[in-house]
Amino acid sequence: MKGDRTIAQLSDQFGVHVSQITAWKEQLQEGAANVFGPGTGTAAAAPPIDVKALHAKIGELTLENDFF
Repeated sequence: MKGDRTIAQLSDQFGVHVSQITAWKEQLQEGAANVFGPGTGTAAAAPPIDVKALHAKIGELTLENDFF
C-alpha cells in the first residue's frame, strides 16, 4: 500500500501471481475502514460462558480418566 515496490516486484519476492496481489489490494482498500477504523459495534458479541458447566465437564472427564 505504501508504494515502495511495484506489484511485479512483490510478485517475484513472494511468489504470488500479480492478479492475486491486485485482488488483495482492492479488497484491502474497500474494507480497510471496517478493519482498522473505529468500532461500530456491528461485530457479534461472544456468547456468555457457563463456568459451572465447564467445571462439571472437567470433573466428569477427570473421573473417566481415573477410571481407565
